[in-house]
Amino acid sequence: MTGPAFSWETFLDRHRQQILDEWQNRLHKQVSARYAARPIHELGQTTANACDAFCRLLADNDYTCINYFISEITRIRLEAGFPLADVQKAFELFREIVIPILVAKSPGPLLCQNIEAINQGLAYTIHRFSSHFQNMHETYLKDYARRLEKDVAARTAELKDSEQQYRRLVEEIQDGYLVLSKEKIEYVNPAFCKLHSVTPNQALQQPFLVFVAKNDQDRVKQIITGEAVDNTEPEAFEYLRKTFEGNCLPTEVNFKPSWFKGRAHHLCIVRDITRRVEMEKKSRKMERMAYIGHLTASLSHEIRNPLSSVKMNLQILGKNQAFTGNDKRRLAISEREIHRLETILQQLLDFAKPMALDLAETDLNQVIERCTELLEVKLNQQDTCCAIQTDDTLSPIMADRSKLEQLVINLLLNALDSVADGGNIVITTAARHLDTGPFAVIRVQDNGKGIPGDALPYIFEPFFTTKTIGTGLGLANVKQIATAHQGRVEVKNIQPRGTAFEVLLPLTMPGQLPF
Repeated sequence: MTGPAFSWETFLDRHRQQILDEWQNRLHKQVSARYAARPIHELGQTTANACDAFCRLLADNDYTCINYFISEITRIRLEAGFPLADVQKAFELFREIVIPILVAKSPGPLLCQNIEAINQGLAYTIHRFSSHFQNMHETYLKDYARRLEKDVAARTAELKDSEQQYRRLVEEIQDGYLVLSKEKIEYVNPAFCKLHSVTPNQALQQPFLVFVAKNDQDRVKQIITGEAVDNTEPEAFEYLRKTFEGNCLPTEVNFKPSWFKGRAHHLCIVRDITRRVEMEKKSRKMERMAYIGHLTASLSHEIRNPLSSVKMNLQILGKNQAFTGNDKRRLAISEREIHRLETILQQLLDFAKPMALDLAETDLNQVIERCTELLEVKLNQQDTCCAIQTDDTLSPIMADRSKLEQLVINLLLNALDSVADGGNIVITTAARHLDTGPFAVIRVQDNGKGIPGDALPYIFEPFFTTKTIGTGLGLANVKQIATAHQGRVEVKNIQPRGTAFEVLLPLTMPGQLPF
């Protein structure tokens, strides 16, 4: 009597998709994180190749396909850094998936024989794979060790040469150091990179003029391309350097012809002189302010008393009914001009004397409302609309209320001078958080004629003005008051027309000093 028939090829072909789906799913979820990270389509292709190789082994006792698959999967998994145990477990999944199907589908008399065939085929596969994996891993390690030894030897030689260069070029000096060859940078030290906010790779082989402000490029080019005078000490000269962010900062550079790597070069030392320039500027400003203070103190008494007398007499004459018509108008003009002279003298006194603050909790919104009320008549006379947009959530700040009122009034008067009749002024308050902390902001914006671009850097300088009538002290006082409160003032022209001034004052908790 003929026994039950069983074909491995028919069995594996019939259940192939079921085996592949389950194998791929378990590889992705159960084996390891490395398998979980592999693309699904790659796992599907790998399991398909493995299943076909096992089919040839079980059906025809043909080891060709499984041997080839073992070689390929060993190389792939070794290059990807898979541990041996992960791949062994992946092979074991085939047995875990197939045996339950065999139990259900294999003829009973052949079940033990078929399970044994699976075990023998898998034992051969795992044993051969493990041996092949270890052999390839040892070969890989030996090759890697040889490459590493060679790289270490080459790198050691480079480091020795580099160390000698760094010692010669004084690597750790605080000033920027660079080597120029035909106007291009051959070497820079870290200090140069820090000064210009670049990395060495961003600086090397770049023309030095890339790091020079546009207005100074012609002058610097003449110096670095000029003939060097032998036996003379090179002179340092100043220019504006340009950083990677586009800032232009005062710098001093000293060029010296020399030799580097057997060729003629320029050795250069670059030094930041921002602090020195600022100190010189402050020193000149202090000298000027001291002179102004001395002059103002000397003349104020001598000028104020005669002005008061003249003003009082003009007021008395103005009440005389004998003066009519043009005579009356001339007296009014004279009195108005006397008042303007008194205002100028008061501005000089305010600017010249040291700023003393009477700090108290101050509501900026109330300051704004108070100042607009004081200027209401002047605003109406000029038919100017002044819109107020205050932030009701703005916290009080520690400040001198009277000084802030003076600041706001100066900004409003400046805006009034800028706008034509029927113009608009918008004054706002807000809170703003900057890198240095929270600030209260007062913004005064107008739709006037704006400020010429070439005048913007100088508008806060004392006695600088673009008006036909004015002392140039209004904005200087604004800056002085803002600085005294540890704040600052900024200005920019608004498109299509107008100007915006922003005063930033430190926001502090009630009762806390801002400095």
